[in-house]
Amino acid sequence: MYTRSISNRLLAVLFVTQSLFSAAQIAVFTLVAIVAVRLSGTESVAGLPSSVLTFTQALMAFPFAIVMGRFGRRLGLTLGYGAGALAGLVGVIAIIQGVFPLLMVSAALFGLARASSEQSRFAAGELFPEAERARMIGRLVFAGTIGAVAGPVLVAPSGQLMQALGLHPDTGPWVVTLIVCGLAALLTIWLLRPDPMTIARAISRDEDLNGETAPDAPARPLRALLLLPKVQLAVAAALVSQTVMVVLMVMTPLHMDHHHHGREAISLVISMHTLGMFGLSAVTGYLIDRFGRVTMLVAAALTLIAAALLAPVSTDQYVLSLALFLLGLGWNFGYVAASSLLADALQGEERARVQGVNDSLVFLAAGFGSLGAGPLFASGGYAAVSTAGLVLTLALIGLIFWLNRPSLKAKPV
Repeated sequence: MYTRSISNRLLAVLFVTQSLFSAAQIAVFTLVAIVAVRLSGTESVAGLPSSVLTFTQALMAFPFAIVMGRFGRRLGLTLGYGAGALAGLVGVIAIIQGVFPLLMVSAALFGLARASSEQSRFAAGELFPEAERARMIGRLVFAGTIGAVAGPVLVAPSGQLMQALGLHPDTGPWVVTLIVCGLAALLTIWLLRPDPMTIARAISRDEDLNGETAPDAPARPLRALLLLPKVQLAVAAALVSQTVMVVLMVMTPLHMDHHHHGREAISLVISMHTLGMFGLSAVTGYLIDRFGRVTMLVAAALTLIAAALLAPVSTDQYVLSLALFLLGLGWNFGYVAASSLLADALQGEERARVQGVNDSLVFLAAGFGSLGAGPLFASGGYAAVSTAGLVLTLALIGLIFWLNRPSLKAKPV
């Protein structure tokens, strides 16, 4: 039977483990483009680790969703965090040995971890009734604030510690990843009981008894679900928000390195970016419940446009901090609103399948974006990367109005 105390406890476990993973991935991201260029000897592969990570995440999102749908969130999340710990170990070996392909293996393992960890937001939504879903998803996304603060802050001291131990200082973030992802896996396997999907079924039964949903409604075919305007709008908004964010974010450290900014300045900008991504998530959930999913998708697009316009204006670290903060905030609006809209359009066992397809499509597109970011940066500089983000965001505004037009809203589903 569903009880509020159990849901709150499980949400706390999800929050802590997601915070640990977020800190690890932000610490690694701060240096990965620079390390990739150093190991490979060419700037054209600067975005390749991010691309490998994102493509792996895209390819594995649906399989992880199937595993979680069959065996529960607990097992899927534990496997994902275990892959993250292994990514840290392989990354350390790659840097010590100076082997670029091993860095790509580490990125692929990180992609496995991300494919699993991204499902945490849906697990959080499952723990509470529909009326609270956006706020609870927002609270879990807020866990990324820990990464925004701790991740970049850990880069310098972990590097100093590794140097004192006789290792290359750049291994620091990967050692942090090995430790905190291993801890997240242990916490998940021990404490995420009962499984969130068990709670979701209990809530569904309670809602059926209260007449809030149609009992025993058959699951609709996947093709029919992907034709629903709400589902299409949710997927399109998540896809564009993620791609624009990745394309600009992944090139910013290299852009700053070209203008002779130190590791501290780069860490500050990335901290502001991740603060924008996660810091206001609890408020975002409230705004979505208050003003609606579509309204906040428009707000997301406008914020991303502001970021794309501001980013190439100046190389000053504070201007870049503001631009990257807006980039993260626009992503946050779009990500939480799209996740909530997608959950609203689905029921019961439909959720795991479509959520997996959604993440696969979103991160596949983002992977192509980050893959193209390196050559685009090499040929046209940071301004060209920003322009690409601007064009994609303008396309999103058109999609929002097209897929939300009255003729589609009037059609029965």
